[in-house]
Amino acid sequence: MEEHVWTDVPEERMNALVTRRAIHTANLTIARIRLLKGALVPLHHHVSEQVTTVESGRLVCRMAGRGIILEAGGVLVIPPDLPHEVEALEDSLATDVFAPRREDWIRGDDAYLRK
Repeated sequence: MEEHVWTDVPEERMNALVTRRAIHTANLTIARIRLLKGALVPLHHHVSEQVTTVESGRLVCRMAGRGIILEAGGVLVIPPDLPHEVEALEDSLATDVFAPRREDWIRGDDAYLRK
């Protein structure tokens, strides 16, 4: 068993508008992502299923020709390998859960987030 406190998890600056804190287990990744207004997570896809919960703020997620606005309390399930992008309509905090875990993040192979 492992216990974590989010404020003790190192915060990683991805770019000027996005930071993240991530915990990787044997089978999943859970991350708290802070996006300032105007932040864009560019179009990308990954082998992991993703569940995003917006804790505060407003995000728009674009995928499969749709734009879905998520507000505090909103939850979105993104299937594996589905290209998607996210834009922060206001300062936002989201929790993302990925299964399987994000090996690309562990390797540091996530350049799309660092632009």
